[in-house]
Amino acid sequence: MRDWTWEYEGYDPAEERLRESLCTLGNGYLATRGAAPECAADEVHYPGTYVAGCYNRLTSEVSGRRVENEDMVNLPNWLPLRFRTDSGAWLTPDTHKVIDHRQRLDLNSGMLERTLRYEDRAGRRLAVRQLRMVHMADPHLAALRTEFTAEGWSGEIEVESAIDGSVTNSGVARYRQLAARHLTHVQTGSAPADTLWLRCRTSTSDIRVGLAARTTVDAPAESTVHHGDERAAQLLRIGVTEGRTVTVDKTIALHTSRDPAISDPLHAAVDRIGRAPGFEVLLDSHRTAWHQLWRNADIEVPNSAGPILRLHLFHVMQTLSPHTADLDVGVPARGLHGEAYRGHVFWDELFVLPTLNLRRPEVSRALLTYRHRRLERALFAARDAGYTGAMYPWQSGSDGREETQQLHLNPRSGRWLPDHSRLQHHVGSAIAYNVWQYCEASGDLEFLHTKGAETLVQIARFWAGFAKYDETLDRYRIRGVVGPDEYHEAYPGAERPGLDDNAYTNVMASWVLARALDVLRGLPEPRRRDLSERTSLDPGELEAWDEISRKLYVPFHSGVISQFEGYGRLAELDWEGYRRKYGDIRRLDRILEAEGDTVNRYQASKQADVLMLGYLFSPGELRGIFHRLGHDLTEETWHRTVDHYLQRTSHGSTLSSLVHGWVLARVRRADAWTYVHEALAGDIADLQGGTTGEGIHLGAMAGTIDLVQRCLTGLETRGGALCLDPVPLPELSEYGFSIRYRGHWGVRLTLRAGELLISVPESDQPPMDIALRDRTVAVAPGETCTLTLPRGD
Repeated sequence: MRDWTWEYEGYDPAEERLRESLCTLGNGYLATRGAAPECAADEVHYPGTYVAGCYNRLTSEVSGRRVENEDMVNLPNWLPLRFRTDSGAWLTPDTHKVIDHRQRLDLNSGMLERTLRYEDRAGRRLAVRQLRMVHMADPHLAALRTEFTAEGWSGEIEVESAIDGSVTNSGVARYRQLAARHLTHVQTGSAPADTLWLRCRTSTSDIRVGLAARTTVDAPAESTVHHGDERAAQLLRIGVTEGRTVTVDKTIALHTSRDPAISDPLHAAVDRIGRAPGFEVLLDSHRTAWHQLWRNADIEVPNSAGPILRLHLFHVMQTLSPHTADLDVGVPARGLHGEAYRGHVFWDELFVLPTLNLRRPEVSRALLTYRHRRLERALFAARDAGYTGAMYPWQSGSDGREETQQLHLNPRSGRWLPDHSRLQHHVGSAIAYNVWQYCEASGDLEFLHTKGAETLVQIARFWAGFAKYDETLDRYRIRGVVGPDEYHEAYPGAERPGLDDNAYTNVMASWVLARALDVLRGLPEPRRRDLSERTSLDPGELEAWDEISRKLYVPFHSGVISQFEGYGRLAELDWEGYRRKYGDIRRLDRILEAEGDTVNRYQASKQADVLMLGYLFSPGELRGIFHRLGHDLTEETWHRTVDHYLQRTSHGSTLSSLVHGWVLARVRRADAWTYVHEALAGDIADLQGGTTGEGIHLGAMAGTIDLVQRCLTGLETRGGALCLDPVPLPELSEYGFSIRYRGHWGVRLTLRAGELLISVPESDQPPMDIALRDRTVAVAPGETCTLTLPRGD
């Protein structure tokens, strides 16, 4: 682990899936896992390739029920490149002796390097070095260079370069009882210049895929081509001489029918591969693209957290790159790195977009446009359920319908159980929050006044209709929902799922209603009139929104905010007893279900729920929201609430430690670093017990970057100014990063030794307003300003 490189020494089959995920390469359009090219998919290796937004729907028989699932499709495998000496057997790390093995991920240039030395059954050694890229400048290209050097012998090697359309979605063990064959009508063929091609389509979404591969060698070689039913291969027989290196380059082009400005994916792929330059030229333009990305978005933390944060930023940038701005895609919760969560879009954008807003606002806009394009579907969903406004799905995929699974498997008990997580309607509030935050950060009034306002209004309308007045409380209540905790889906013994008055849900609904009213008041009159006419808004409805936003019910118990009505009456769990019995109790829900019990009986949370409010809002903002609701949220009440839930959370999600670390840092608690450290280690140490091998946790990765960017700096974008109120965290006391803010590119913020250094590059933009707690200064383009922080920071 160095500043710009991530290295693995040795070959460890048990760790291979994790390494494949963390060594995935992508460019926002296309991503390929860091699997060994000479190895086929099995229990150890999984060479998945994914294109953003490429989904397909299949029906399976599960526990006597027919269930339908939409998945991000594992597309034809372009990686296969296996090799052997004339001893006959293909060399793999699982079948032959590996003298040494090193894998090196270069974050600065987006390259994966792999070096190893094989010994065949005759004792001959072959050194192999591979360089891989998924091209950041041309999103349809990827390339693999393989260098072979015979050590102590001369003779021949055979190299087979293939493209394989027989792949399935089988990267997640608990999904393997489900239908997994998404590709059909697979055909292969040859084209001039050592090119193989493959075309296929997805079985129900009918997305056509074209893949072309060109393989060249820098030495004399005998070449033959073989076409199978779903696989095409080029076999090269190459003479090797002791100590002399032979290089084989494989370059591929991939298109789908979702791509703009093409007529046919196969024709586009064959044409592109025919025009693609050699490996060295591709490498040069690829590195240039990555260097430009880093120049405008780097983060520097001069301690052990620094390389991890840079790795996290690397994966965020290659999942959501500048190319994403041209696509109709959302934020895949597990990146483009694997098949966990089926590639679906959840609420994770809540943790991702704040990072992008100040680095790649055009990408944030595109991701919010994905939601706006599916606003009509959300309106249909609400209407079909008997509600008004827009009811966004908990899990979204291709068209915005609800993709949440009907059943989920508990691996501990082997039982398939009903999945009620679709009741997490708070996902709509997350979308509304992201719209507001993006517009505040970017100053994009055009988006706010059009797509943003339409989205906010319909989400507000949903909450206004969903909330019901309770005369006994003189409050509005939201019943039958599930909160961010996810453990609690029903009351103990209840016949129907859902909980009443989840505090996070209700407070966020109040905030959404208030922000929608603010946006409507700020619209230009012609635009307000147009929007009101098209959505049939009337003054009476807006008056109701204002009342509901002030009178939503927030439950309390024992002097703390209740997670939901009745939470304080649930039983206490024997936390120490369960830790002694099971050790790791992060997935307490699975443990209890396997025992014949249910987590619904206990005051136990999977992840932050009430405390999410302290993640999204500064202490002052949160007090203001509760004041609007008629509550005086004192510092003492909030601190008691934080302590209460810290003691009752199992952290069964990578997001949990992130949120708790953030909240504790904001209230200046010494134990904040414990949770921040765990958030940093979440994926690299695979703390959730094998899940990272199925795909990274993109929200947690982006959230750790945002923790430095916004939490530690106290950065808020408000009223056209960058507001800063740094909080101390001794373990992260020095850091620097670059942002883009309202037309200012590459603004550099550096904090060290009680000082904040702000450098604004030259441009024709007006000065930037920087607001500290005790003063506001204007920094003009071309200037660098050093500000002494107020005492206590």
